[in-house]
Amino acid sequence: MTYRDFYKEYHECVDLDAEKVLRYGVFYSCFDVFHNTNKYNQGDFEMSKEFKRYQKEIAGRMLTVDIGRVAAQANGAAFIKYGDTTVLSTCTASEKPRDGIDFFPLSVEYEEKLYSVGKIPGGFNKREGKASENAVLTSRVIDRPMRPLFPKDYRNDVTLNNLVMSVDPECRPELVAMLGSSIATCISDVPFDGPCAMTQVGLIDGEFIINPTQKQWDEGDLKLTVASTSQKVIMIEAGANIVPEAKMIEAIYMAHDINQDIIAFINEIVAEVGKPKHSYVSCAVPEELFAAIKEIVPPAAMEDAVFSDEKQVREENIRQITEKLEEAFADNEEWLAVLPDAIYQYQKKTVRKMILKDHKRPDGRAINQIRPLAAEVDIIPRVHGSAMFTRGQTQICNVCTLAPLSEIQKVDGLDENVTSKRYMHHYNFPAYSVGETKVSRGPGRREIGHGALAERALLPVLPSEEEFPYAIRTVSETFESNGSTSQASICASTMSLMAAGVPIKKPVAGISCGLVTGDTDDEYLVLTDIQGLEDFFGDMDFKVAGTKDGITAIQMDIKIHGLTRPIVEEAIRRTREARMYILNEVMLPAIGAPREKVGTYAPKIVQIQIDPQKIGDVVGQRGKTINTLIERTGVKIDITDDGSVSVCGEDEAMMQEAIRLIQIITTDYYEGQILEGDVVSIKEFGAFVEFAPGKEGMVHISKIANERINHVEDVLTLGDHVKVVCLGKDKMGRTSFSIKDVKDQL
Repeated sequence: MTYRDFYKEYHECVDLDAEKVLRYGVFYSCFDVFHNTNKYNQGDFEMSKEFKRYQKEIAGRMLTVDIGRVAAQANGAAFIKYGDTTVLSTCTASEKPRDGIDFFPLSVEYEEKLYSVGKIPGGFNKREGKASENAVLTSRVIDRPMRPLFPKDYRNDVTLNNLVMSVDPECRPELVAMLGSSIATCISDVPFDGPCAMTQVGLIDGEFIINPTQKQWDEGDLKLTVASTSQKVIMIEAGANIVPEAKMIEAIYMAHDINQDIIAFINEIVAEVGKPKHSYVSCAVPEELFAAIKEIVPPAAMEDAVFSDEKQVREENIRQITEKLEEAFADNEEWLAVLPDAIYQYQKKTVRKMILKDHKRPDGRAINQIRPLAAEVDIIPRVHGSAMFTRGQTQICNVCTLAPLSEIQKVDGLDENVTSKRYMHHYNFPAYSVGETKVSRGPGRREIGHGALAERALLPVLPSEEEFPYAIRTVSETFESNGSTSQASICASTMSLMAAGVPIKKPVAGISCGLVTGDTDDEYLVLTDIQGLEDFFGDMDFKVAGTKDGITAIQMDIKIHGLTRPIVEEAIRRTREARMYILNEVMLPAIGAPREKVGTYAPKIVQIQIDPQKIGDVVGQRGKTINTLIERTGVKIDITDDGSVSVCGEDEAMMQEAIRLIQIITTDYYEGQILEGDVVSIKEFGAFVEFAPGKEGMVHISKIANERINHVEDVLTLGDHVKVVCLGKDKMGRTSFSIKDVKDQL
């Protein structure tokens, strides 16, 4: 049936002529009903594209998933809507494994299209280019819960792509993409032990909000994303305005319960349209190789090799073992190809056995013991603020820079509520920090993620713009790395901010816990302050930052299929204990409170308030007045729409001069007011005096001197600095001044 046939049948069943049907949209309304039967016809062309539609209400909004409607050539595709937010999520996999790798090559992309919010990209090219910071962070949040659910011996390239096509401010696109990736992968033929589901939680006036709107998300006290499998929590990402630990746990498991309903919904979709999972070439290490390795390197020898608190010593031991095994298996090319993976797994089993069974950590610490700590400030001269924090072989130097508010970062993204960033935290991870040789190519996803985590942890304690009218940038330079550099960055940044004179509300510290699990849920061990090896071979990296009163940020990464509630609660408890120790015993003794003033080399900023209607007077025609002020005083001047004026400079005398001139410009002149200025023009009838940039008044020749003068030039010359008294407005509406009457007014 074509749409014309459909229209004819519809027309015959109602008492309306065709013109009225088209005019009032009755046909289109009926057509939409017909469209939702999953067969539709368009134009004069026959269309019979069948697809399945699934719907579920979540947090008062309808989630709609179309399967088979678009992107049919992908391994799996979901055209998903939540409210009016629309995302196309796809999963594709290569037919064969990638040669020469010992990891699972998963790529996650989150594509922000500005047409989704009715914008044309800025810049010369007018085309979306490099992924935004938000896109990178969203890709990481999708990657982290999904990666552990793929087979460990799977080496086929897999790409999860999320195309944001429409954004409803009531429904955040990041959440839709997360759910879409899970659905697309579950229904595909790609091996995947899902589903997993994600829920976001906000906090407004002490009340939890499930899947908050964009505005609630931006302005609330909690930004929590929780991913779950059918039984356990598998990923936590949070930014919080000093939320107590108990409140955070409540929010996590509220999201987890909602995830269970979503998983049931996904399972219904998979049961109906899911493809059988394809077979693949396993890259597992042969058991025969493990047996041969153990004969050459017994378990006790491997324990001795990895049992060291010096990373370089441990790596040298493993290098020698590798050389010994390569020599032993020189004639077996098949074994040589997988030998690196075999040694890795042997180390992993050894470390995990030592920790779980023997309660021995590679560096000899107790299970809840923190590595040696050190902290100092003012390590770098002439910068606005600096600090260094050391935890074992992890060392971070942080430098704080202050600037006028005009230096804030502009943001051109999908969130209409976020157009700028006043605080920026950047994290750098050079190769020398781990003893490697590699050229830096700019920040990667890891660097962006670590910087964003530290930024999120510190935002709740920063002063407002009114309290501290500065743009703030902190940069964490990784000098050494052996685990938990992101949390060391938080500690170093806190001290650096205080050293720079930023009046933060409370100091923030960060710490990470690890995990080693056994064969059952009850067999596990939580480790305080994990080093690189424990992170590498362990099951969890649970990062928590906060003040003495509560949590400001969480990031949980795991390599297993989820965590039980007792593990989550213990990790949060352990991180609080460690955080208190770091704050009280190390950070506060180094610098107990923010300095009262900004440093010598930092710009000084003074704020005043003017009438918003006077902003044009300060700016002047084509910016002439404000540019003159800046040139004359050497300061920077920023003016906001509400009349807030920030004067920034290093010379306090010039700053005060700029403020004086601005106040003169914006003050209504009254009769009898004494002003000073320079003679800028001489006429036959008098002289013009500029008393502020762009502001002039006339002194009539009769008001220059007490005695009669024939020529203005007899008394005044261009550039003369004079005092004048305001006489009000003359007949032409100009400000009239007198020089000779000044003494009478003093």
